[in-house]
Amino acid sequence: MPIDIAQVRSETPACKDLIHFNNAGAALQPRAVTDAVLHHLLLEQQMGGYEAAELNASLSDDFYHAFGKLLNCAPREIAFAENCTRAWTQLLLSVPFEAGDRIVTGQSEYASNYLSLLHLAKHTGVNIDVIPNNGDGLICLETLEKHLNNDVRLIALTHIASQSGVIQPAAAVGKLAQKHRILYLLDACQSAGQMHLDVNELGCDMLTGTGRKYLRGPRGTGFMYVRHSVLDYLQPQSIDLQAANWLAHDHYVLRDDARRFEVWEHFVAGKIGLAAAANYALGIGLDSIEKAVQARANVLREAISSVAGMSVHERGQQLGGIVTFSSDRHAAADVQNHLRRHRINTSVIRRQNTQLDFHERQLGDINRASVHYYNTDAEVTAFIAALSSL
Repeated sequence: MPIDIAQVRSETPACKDLIHFNNAGAALQPRAVTDAVLHHLLLEQQMGGYEAAELNASLSDDFYHAFGKLLNCAPREIAFAENCTRAWTQLLLSVPFEAGDRIVTGQSEYASNYLSLLHLAKHTGVNIDVIPNNGDGLICLETLEKHLNNDVRLIALTHIASQSGVIQPAAAVGKLAQKHRILYLLDACQSAGQMHLDVNELGCDMLTGTGRKYLRGPRGTGFMYVRHSVLDYLQPQSIDLQAANWLAHDHYVLRDDARRFEVWEHFVAGKIGLAAAANYALGIGLDSIEKAVQARANVLREAISSVAGMSVHERGQQLGGIVTFSSDRHAAADVQNHLRRHRINTSVIRRQNTQLDFHERQLGDINRASVHYYNTDAEVTAFIAALSSL
């Protein structure tokens, strides 16, 4: 079903003031999300935090049901987190690794994730295998399968890297993980809210994401999915009274759901806002969102390619809403600042934060424009005009 662009833009106040091509950083919130957060914060102001949480318990609980629908899983397989990195790290550290175990990941792994892998390897003796990408920027499935043996305890894959619009073949990786009976952790930080996600089709045991990017939720919010069948294999590295029941002075029992990875104290207003964001996306339809985002990004890539001195860095056919490019005459930061003066939001991807991928691709700092379904062809035209005037 086509998206009513005029309607969603009217529900997004900032659209009338600027061009927001930084959705892979933090998307513009629809009014429904901001209102949900503010309503709860006002309740806290008026009656107290605990009392407001009790009054809005049903709204908070809706978070689990909304994300169950979003990912096609049971609500008990969903947990709240303050961001994707915290969720991802919490799950990584819950795997009972031993010295000599191997973790297989990809060339495009997110910086914070890879730093956690390095830190884990340094302190536990696990080994990290990095699978290279093929010519289209996709993880090489043939090489991946050759690396899968009895020493591999985890496959960790980023679905869409922050430095590239390439959509990795997450479902194909899931089939290999299931074939070899290996735990599979998928970082969906950029894909959640941008495209249809079904954890059963993806074949992942764990999945993490954030609220602020393509889901259009509040900052300081995130989520995780944990398949119930692997729950007891995973042991949280820290727990509190949200994660466990204290039954006697020397005895406790962990929760029998994904909330064993939560903490009791959290951003309640943000959680309610994130539920509102998930419901907003579901109301539009993830298939429609995916189609619109990819179509707009393809138009933008083609337009940037026509600007003299500009190079687009995405390769292949499986591309999402992230468009990366660079100028042969101007530094990435200068390009970003020039666009900002035209009230166009973009971001810069720094080589330092993409050591594996940019070393292989021989790239320095580059620019990133990331579009959403509320962006328009007229905005692409204005973007190209500003870029051409540099």
